[in-house]
Amino acid sequence: MSKKSRKKTSKTPSASPTAKKKTPKAGASGQTRSAKTLPASASKSSKTGAKSASHKAASKRLKSSEKASKPAVSSSAASATSLTEGQKAPSFRLPRDGGNFVSLSDYAGQKLVLFFYPRADTPGCTREAIDFTRLKGDFAAAATSVLGISADPLKAQEKFRDKHRLGIPLISDEQHEMLEAYGAWGEKSMYGRSFLGILRTTVLIGADGKVAKIWRNVRVDGHADEVLEAARSL
Repeated sequence: MSKKSRKKTSKTPSASPTAKKKTPKAGASGQTRSAKTLPASASKSSKTGAKSASHKAASKRLKSSEKASKPAVSSSAASATSLTEGQKAPSFRLPRDGGNFVSLSDYAGQKLVLFFYPRADTPGCTREAIDFTRLKGDFAAAATSVLGISADPLKAQEKFRDKHRLGIPLISDEQHEMLEAYGAWGEKSMYGRSFLGILRTTVLIGADGKVAKIWRNVRVDGHADEVLEAARSL
């Protein structure tokens, strides 16, 4: 065998492995492309599913919150008619103008008038408070005490008292506990809008501690005189 033939035979084996190595590369690249394509479609479907699931969850939360919010109005509105004449008057202990506290037990064995007004120093509430102050001596002669109640803070109550020289103790019920117990807190409407607030109400409690008479949706003019007559006849 010549030297030239030896060189040709030595080159042939080195060429065949190269051809074998090129074939797997094409397969690997195809697998890579398919691997990239499949997760992309899977991720889109998973995102779509996640979005639809989140929308469903959000709608469920909204519906549940609406259902939870509705009873709050109805229960408060219902409390406006829960107290009836002949029932035992609900107890209370709340701060009054001047910084002291007042409770129902302070008036045990006495007749007591509670007038609930929406807001201090507004026109209707001012007239009502002035009328009860004007008749304070007549109520005392009828063995009857009078208290005014609203949700105003003590500073507002004291300013109201000083501005109009009121002689009736004013109670501050900022948490609406007494207002709700006496049915003076409920649903109101103004200019087509519904909201919760104080319902102008007056309650006459007898010396036996029971509710003798209730005035709801009070009209201010002549109201204090009407309450005085009821207290005298009790």
